[in-house]
Amino acid sequence: MPPVSPSLRTAASYAWRLLVVAAAVYAVFALLGRFHEIAVALFLGLVVAALLGPPTRRLARVLPRPLAVAVCLIGSAALLLGVLTLVGEAVAGESTTLIREFRRGLDSIEAWLERPPFRLNPQALTDVQSRVGAYLSSHRSTLLSEAVSGAGRLVHVLTVLALGLFCSVLFLHGGDRQWAWFCAQLPETARARVAIGGRAAWRTFTGYTHGIVLVAATNAVLVGVALYLLGVPLAVPLALLEFGAAFVPLIGSPVALGVAAVVALAGKGPFVAAVVVALMVVIGQIEGHLLHPLVMSRAVRLHPLVVAISVVAGAIAAGMVGAVVAVPLVSVTWSVHTALRGARRPAQSSDER
Repeated sequence: MPPVSPSLRTAASYAWRLLVVAAAVYAVFALLGRFHEIAVALFLGLVVAALLGPPTRRLARVLPRPLAVAVCLIGSAALLLGVLTLVGEAVAGESTTLIREFRRGLDSIEAWLERPPFRLNPQALTDVQSRVGAYLSSHRSTLLSEAVSGAGRLVHVLTVLALGLFCSVLFLHGGDRQWAWFCAQLPETARARVAIGGRAAWRTFTGYTHGIVLVAATNAVLVGVALYLLGVPLAVPLALLEFGAAFVPLIGSPVALGVAAVVALAGKGPFVAAVVVALMVVIGQIEGHLLHPLVMSRAVRLHPLVVAISVVAGAIAAGMVGAVVAVPLVSVTWSVHTALRGARRPAQSSDER
């Protein structure tokens, strides 16, 4: 039997390690997908604790800890409800205008498709509209059952939000004590390494959370101001959509701006829609070359390719929840690995001495 070359042996050793890592990552995402309600609630609790931790600690210097937690949670909830109320009023105030402009935009799109080079038959568009109406009429019971199941999903969402609020209260009030208790239950040989990994994980997670919120807020302000100046309908709701979509790196922001471009096409015509598309490119460049390097470079040291693969893998494994959780999960895992490797090196050097 001929000897195995060293390069092939090295490639094989790396290959089985990569397979083990891939299996572990798949198992984690599959577990998150299986118990996604609990995972989402814990994730929301950690996000709230990361965002409200600094103001809670400042208030705890002059107020009792429970009162400081209550003030921060109630204040943030009031702020969120105020923003949602503002968005609701904007949608209600502009809905009639948007529907009228949208119908006018559809008419202009149909007229454009009927001219060269498309030369689409006008009857084809009329048939499409009639088929959509016939489909809605014939599938009314199916749509009603979907609406009923949507009500059931609303109950699930409210349950997850309630559990996430409960977790955030516990994390804000005594997260350090809970972590110390958890470490005390471990074997003495593992306590130091778990403590190091936990500190690195929390540092990375809080840095990522603060950074992504700042990036999302900056994108939302830029988009909202630009759409308002361009006269695009529903500028405030579209800015809020941009804020939420920015939590899915590299993918969410272009999708939100694509929706804004469609609204601009329906409400203001092709020229303003083209300006919104150009805005999409500009904001993408600002986010990729300015905001992420300045704001998140310390917390997330991942190559853009790793970020893109993580988002796609998370979306495949657990849908939208996986797309949002993937990047912080990979970042935390890498930071824990780096911290433990750095802690192992001084121990090895001291043993050698």
